[in-house]
Amino acid sequence: MNPENFLDRKGRELIVAAIQEAEKDTSGEIRVHIDDVCETDPYRKAVEVFHCLGMEKTEARNGVLIYVACSSKVFAIVGDKGINDAVPADFWNEVSDTLHSYFTEGKFAEGLAEAVRMAGARLKRFFPYRKDDVNELPDEISFKK
Repeated sequence: MNPENFLDRKGRELIVAAIQEAEKDTSGEIRVHIDDVCETDPYRKAVEVFHCLGMEKTEARNGVLIYVACSSKVFAIVGDKGINDAVPADFWNEVSDTLHSYFTEGKFAEGLAEAVRMAGARLKRFFPYRKDDVNELPDEISFKK
């Protein structure tokens, strides 16, 4: 499957709006990346994509990537060093469980949007929005080319 066909226009708009909404309450940066096939451990692949997208370059090291390989039917959530140093080890479990639940029902865009909103709400506690906050990473969804 072509990753760009995984979500329709309305689904993409829903996810981008969720990213923009979530980032209003946190200095954290949230991205979604859609891949086709993941031939390795999804978390390892997500870390690779995280770095390819330059997400480790945020000032507070508080970027989050939600990685999805649509044909392989796997996903992973990766937080940068600043997040991992500040939050408990099970920080992403609830977000992951929610995303899995939506995906099981075939509600991909809705699940990603909800996962983004949950990530933003959870990050707000550790990385609240600052008056001088700058949007350091693009809000749009990235796709494997």
